[in-house]
Parts: sequence; structure tokens; C-alpha cells
Amino acid sequence: MALTVGFDLDMTLLDTRPGIRATYDALAAETGTWIDSELAVSRLGPPLLRELANWFPAERLDEIADRYREMYREYALPGTLVLPGALEAVAAVRAHGGRVAVITGKYERNARLHLEHFGLEVDVLVGDLWAETKGAALREHGAGVYVGDHLGDIAGARAAGAVAVAVATGPYTAEELRAAGADAVLDDLTAFPAWLADAL
Repeated sequence: MALTVGFDLDMTLLDTRPGIRATYDALAAETGTWIDSELAVSRLGPPLLRELANWFPAERLDEIADRYREMYREYALPGTLVLPGALEAVAAVRAHGGRVAVITGKYERNARLHLEHFGLEVDVLVGDLWAETKGAALREHGAGVYVGDHLGDIAGARAAGAVAVAVATGPYTAEELRAAGADAVLDDLTAFPAWLADAL
């Protein structure tokens, strides 16, 4: 079977914190509800509704989530940055004849906007998945490796029987990622091409 490598999006391929912070600030201004956007972006990974539940009552969550996603394009895209080594990591998979899958907890339409904005061409994009639920998508698309920054990404790789490669560009240190059972821990994606070459 052809090599397929899965990547998480937020804080793995892209630093979405500045844009997400701006979106939360705009949402707070519009709704009149205080949101600690700095705290919110420090814990990216889990589903949007889980974060919004810290700031809004349960009966408004779906409405607020829809509005956040509408605002996202205007506020989040301009502030997002490509993380070091991300483009090269994707290119390395291609250089080995592999396929690239992005499996993310982000709303899929907004994830696609990010990929298009930066010219990141992928073979598969699946959004709205978190932790173990990523495993089903990884299995479906034959991903033998999953690269992410969060403990939930390690859980997703484990659920798929894939090699869990963790990058310490998100909320967890290399030591925490290693302790959580990552098969390989990299400081960032600049080390991924060499790791992949060795692994193959």
C-alpha cells in the first residue's frame, strides 16, 4: 500500500493562534460576552463547542458556533502563520511517493480555506474530528503515520494503529508528549523529512 501520512492542522502545520485570538475577540465584541482569547488559544485542539461552553450558556452554543465559523474567514485567515518546516514536511511525503491527509478538529470548510490560502495541497481533508475519532479517518484513508502536537493526536494515531509522531509546537512539551506514548517526538516539523527518510 502507498505511503499515507496524516497531519493535524492547528499548531502542527499552521500557527492559527493569532487569527483565532482575533476571531474570539471579535465574537466577544459582537455578543457582549467576555472571552479570554489568550487562554482559549493556549488550549487549541478540542472541539470548538467545548471551548465555547466556557463562555456561553449551553442553549446558545450551536448559534454561537455558527457565528464564530462565519467570522472565521474574515478574522482568522490573515493572522495565521505557516509553522517552520510545514511545507517541507508535506513535500517530503510527496518526494517518497506518498499521499498527504489532513485530519483535524477544525470545521472542515475553514480548514480548507487555510490550506488553499497557503497553497498546501493535500490528497485528503477530514475535519470535525478529535482524539480517538480521528482514528477512523486515518484507518479509512490508510494512514500509517499521524503527526500532531496534542495528546489527542497521539490518541488518534493509537486508535488507527498508526505511528504517532508528535511535534512540540503546541501546548505540550517534548517530555509530556513522550510520556503520553508518542513513538517519535520532534521539536518541530523541520526535523520531519529526516525522520521520514530514516523511518522508510
